[in-house]
Amino acid sequence: MADERDRCGWAGTAPEYVAYHDEEWGRPLRGVTALFERLSLEGFQSGLSWLVILRKRPAFRAAFAGFDPEAVARFGEVDVQRLLGDAGIVRNRAKIEATVHNARRVLDLDTPLDELLWSFAPDPATQRRPASLDEVPATTAESRAMARELKRRGLRFVGPTTCYALMQAAGLVDDHVATCWRAAT
Repeated sequence: MADERDRCGWAGTAPEYVAYHDEEWGRPLRGVTALFERLSLEGFQSGLSWLVILRKRPAFRAAFAGFDPEAVARFGEVDVQRLLGDAGIVRNRAKIEATVHNARRVLDLDTPLDELLWSFAPDPATQRRPASLDEVPATTAESRAMARELKRRGLRFVGPTTCYALMQAAGLVDDHVATCWRAAT
């Protein structure tokens, strides 16, 4: 059950949302595996509620070898078929194949994925503090640039909206609204 602290409006009262908001969302996340997971899950979320992804996250982690890019890059058609039969995850062939494909592209990068993604973080001195969710954009110049670069490097399901959601989730930007208890942390 949620406590009485003020939170960003999207956090609602679902226990998974409250915990995600309070413990993860907007906190700086580093590491290739951690950011590959977040990038992959943001791609799976496209067109769905994030709550669906949060509830399925343990199954996603099990199905995708903890999102270790080296392990996922070795997945073949047998693995894709296994994943398509796994009711614990989102069974979308295009998204599954994109995750495997993206793992291979991550291994081909000339710089670690986390460094590449963080290179698009705006200067913290220019960070704004949104007064309400209405002031939170769906995309920014940085997310559009990130999407272009990731696509140039061959990644899929990495549009500017997905990239901005990743930037918010992984703490590249801080979009906690001004009244949220996490805004000052």
